Amino acid sequence: MANITAKDVAALRAKTGLGMMDCKKALVEAEGDVEKAVKILREKGLATAEKKAGRVAAEGRVDILSKNGVTAMVEVNSETDFAAKSDAFKAFVTGLLETIVANKPANVAELMAMNFNGTSNTVQETLVEQIAIIKENISVRRFVIVEGVTSTYIHGFGSTGVIVKFCTDVADKDGFAEYAKNVALQIAAGNPPQYVNIEDVPAEAVAEEKAVLIAQMKNDPKNANKPDSILEKIVSGRLGKFYERVCLVEQAYVKEDSMSVGAYTAATAKELGGDIKICSFVLYEKGEGIEKKEEDYAAEIAKLSGVKQ
Repeated sequence: MANITAKDVAALRAKTGLGMMDCKKALVEAEGDVEKAVKILREKGLATAEKKAGRVAAEGRVDILSKNGVTAMVEVNSETDFAAKSDAFKAFVTGLLETIVANKPANVAELMAMNFNGTSNTVQETLVEQIAIIKENISVRRFVIVEGVTSTYIHGFGSTGVIVKFCTDVADKDGFAEYAKNVALQIAAGNPPQYVNIEDVPAEAVAEEKAVLIAQMKNDPKNANKPDSILEKIVSGRLGKFYERVCLVEQAYVKEDSMSVGAYTAATAKELGGDIKICSFVLYEKGEGIEKKEEDYAAEIAKLSGVKQ
C-alpha cells in the first residue's frame, strides 16, 4: 500500500478543488498515482453530475464580460443562492465568459464542446468537476454575444443583467458613457421594456392589445352600444399607453420622468454634437421561466423532528 501523506492530499486538492477526504480516498484507490487519482475523481464527478441532473437549478447568477469590442452575457444556474455566491462558482462563470468572448460559440452545445478557458478540459468536463466540488446541479442555461458600442449593467449579485447596443459617432465623447449606463439602468428598472421602438412591435402584439382594449370597452355600459368603428378609433388613441409600457424609447426616463428615453437620447446626441441610436438590448433575469420546486418547510421540519402532522 502506498504511503499517502498530507502533502500529497493537499496537492491533489489544489489540483482538483475537491474535499480532503475525497482526495485522500482517490489517492488510496490509485495507490498514490496522482494522475490516476484525478481520473478517479473525474469519473466520480461524472456520476455525481448524472445523479443531480434531474434536480431543479433556478438560482445562480447572470454575469457580463466586455473585451476588445465584444460583450458576452451568460446565465449559469445552481440549486441554491448560497452555492452561486461561492468563489468556485464565480470563478467558473468568469472562465465561461472568457471562453465565450475568445471563441464566439454559436450556441450552448458548441460552447460545452470547447476547451474551457486556459485548460485542456472541455467546458462540459469542467462543469462536471464543478458539480462534484459544489455538490449541486449546475446548468449553463444561455448566453449572448454583442459586438460594437455597448453599455452593461448587473443588478445585485447577478440577479439581472443588461446589454444595450448603440449606433453612434460620439461614443468617445465625455458624457456618452454616463448616458449609456443610464439607459442600461432604465431597462433593468421595475418595468422592463420588450422592444426598442414602436416599429419593432409585431403586428400580432398590437392586434392582441387592441382586442383586449375593445373587449374592455364593450364591457363598460357607457360604450356597449357604440359601433365597432367608433371603438376602433378610441382604442387606436389609447395604444399610446401600450407603447409607453413596452417600448424603451417611449418610456418615461426613470431619472427625469418629464421626458421619454427617446427625448433623453435626442438631447444627449445634440449636446455631444452627433447621432445616437439605441439599436438593441438584451435583458436576462436569473431563473426567468424556470419552474421552481415548492418547498413545504413545515412538513420537512416535522419530518426531521419526528413530529406527525
